[in-house]
Amino acid sequence: MTKDTTPPPVRLIGESPVPVWGLSGRERLERMLRNLGATGLAAWPAEPVVSGRVVLLRADYVVEENLLRELLDTPDSLLADPETGIVVAGHVSHEAAAEFASLLERDTDVARATSAPGISPVRVISVPDSAYNEALRSRFVPFVKRITPATRDDIQRRLFASSYKGVTDVVTKHVWPRPAYHATRACVAMGLSPNMVTSASGVFVLIALWLFADGMFGLGLAAGWAMTFLDTVDGKLARVTLTSSPFGNVFDHGIDLVHPPFWYWAWIVGLHAAGMSLWQADLIAAVVIGGYVVQRLQEGAFLQLFGMHLHVWRRFDSFFRQITARRNPNLLILTFFTLFARPDIGMMVVALWTAVSFVVHSVQLAQAIAMRLRGKALSSWLAS
Repeated sequence: MTKDTTPPPVRLIGESPVPVWGLSGRERLERMLRNLGATGLAAWPAEPVVSGRVVLLRADYVVEENLLRELLDTPDSLLADPETGIVVAGHVSHEAAAEFASLLERDTDVARATSAPGISPVRVISVPDSAYNEALRSRFVPFVKRITPATRDDIQRRLFASSYKGVTDVVTKHVWPRPAYHATRACVAMGLSPNMVTSASGVFVLIALWLFADGMFGLGLAAGWAMTFLDTVDGKLARVTLTSSPFGNVFDHGIDLVHPPFWYWAWIVGLHAAGMSLWQADLIAAVVIGGYVVQRLQEGAFLQLFGMHLHVWRRFDSFFRQITARRNPNLLILTFFTLFARPDIGMMVVALWTAVSFVVHSVQLAQAIAMRLRGKALSSWLAS
């Protein structure tokens, strides 16, 4: 017999009086549930379910996505607030729906809910201490938390933290989080969409390109760093407001992927415009631009061969991602030498670091292939 994989209908109970990242509890749950493929979303008790199973959820709680997915996939299960023991959701038969909805409305704890008349023996979904988000290459703390004025800031910070990539460059990981949090809050307050922020970052890409090519390196770096900051904000805004879209994803990552080689070319052109010479300019350009392209191909090959990103395989690989010759570490090098009025040496150091990074990635790829040939499977250290 084929297992029925049709998502059960979902009924939302109540509402939160306080918005979180600009969304009410009901709006947030509806967006999450749609992203998970749930259908039949409605408020309780409207549109009663007359057959099969139903998922009932309190809309005054934030529930982490993986927990929500497990609830949808697990009949005769319930989910509780781990701090208070109050039941906040359940996947029950349609006959038990009215009784279970009443339990949810009365702040019932797990013990009373599981022993209530008409409620089948249930499995209580556990909230783990941590989990791995493969898409964001990070570990995070799943949570279930009631939305109140007192808890809103904590919830917003938790959601923001869980939206952040765990394996990334040193600037994005250690410098941008605090200002990006406040910038994301400002974007929500002003009603800005992630695509608007991405468009602004695209404008800064062009401004930096023009300034670099004209030899105005200080102003160009200011525009470049503004772009990298907005590049952090747009993704976080999309995730905390659940407004990610296929177009937005392509728009954002397309800009990220394409612009760095043009910046490097413009920098080299700008040295001539500023009356400076660059030793072996053609060779430097080939190493920096070609090295960028080849390293992205190395990363793509690793993902294709082993089903995971090169930078999440081992601890060293994740550490090296912070400093490898990608845009932000290279901008740090260029900024440092520009402060000492030597943008030419800065580009030479970027070329040297690109060559070193290429060698490191080649070794990583070779080691992974050797492991595969020995019949050993690769897995991310973050997933263990």
